[in-house]
Amino acid sequence: MAAALSCKIIFHPTKNKPYKRISHICCNMQQPTQSNIKVIINGAAKEIGRAAVVAVTNARGMEVAGAIDSYLVGEDIGKVCDMEEPLEIPIINDLTMVLGSISQSKEIAVVVDFTDPSTVYENVKQATAFGMRSIVYVPRIKTETVSALSAFCEKASMGCLVAPTLSIGSILQQQAAITASFHYNNVEIVESRPNSGDFPSQDAIQIANNITNLGQIYNKEDISTDVLARGQVLGEDGVRVHSMVLPGLPSSTTVYFSRPGEVYTLKHDVTDVRSLMPGLILAIRKVIRLKNLVFGLEKFL
Repeated sequence: MAAALSCKIIFHPTKNKPYKRISHICCNMQQPTQSNIKVIINGAAKEIGRAAVVAVTNARGMEVAGAIDSYLVGEDIGKVCDMEEPLEIPIINDLTMVLGSISQSKEIAVVVDFTDPSTVYENVKQATAFGMRSIVYVPRIKTETVSALSAFCEKASMGCLVAPTLSIGSILQQQAAITASFHYNNVEIVESRPNSGDFPSQDAIQIANNITNLGQIYNKEDISTDVLARGQVLGEDGVRVHSMVLPGLPSSTTVYFSRPGEVYTLKHDVTDVRSLMPGLILAIRKVIRLKNLVFGLEKFL
């Protein structure tokens, strides 16, 4: 929104003449008031959704405008998040109704999707139909879904971010791993999680993909390729990953690079879901300027 120029002409009365002489012109720039970005959290009752509600509420220039989930329907999302004051925003299990209501304000809005790979495409289509950008953080989203979303957003000229991770630390680790891969011939990834889940994790897969097809074949002298205890090989360049599930351990991803006489280690630990919130706030500020789909938060760093 452009600033408006406001001017006022000051007249000076002239004796015995039918007109007035202009004394001076006073002009000033009036800056438009910038309204907050309206943020709708889809999957608000989840742990990450609750953390997002708190982070958005505390961030400058944005506010929670809607909370969607099939769990705790009707409950105030502020109370669900243990905030000091209720937000007077009930959890609703109807995305279309929430989007339709908020779109009437004609203000900038962003839908943050923490739902499920099977519903993401339709969710983004609905948000786009109401003129809203989307941020998708859904583990295990399929490549075909991302491609379909990209084509749809391109046609609609509407921005969307699909983020395999919202952790800035994880992205920095990935970038460091790419740099290191040009200098080391041996690499293995060791990850730990406190609870069982899909393994290898999205972080391990992303690192392996990033350092694959760079003209490097790793672990060429390893003759135990088919031994199960040696972990899973990701990709075609020999990157190995070992996954541990041990209650009490933080969510950790460690990348080991080595050559004779030297080991280079990249380690990233996540102890709380709040570590993802700086990345989310950055994504919300950036996605409102997009007119197509962007894959990966690293594009904004």
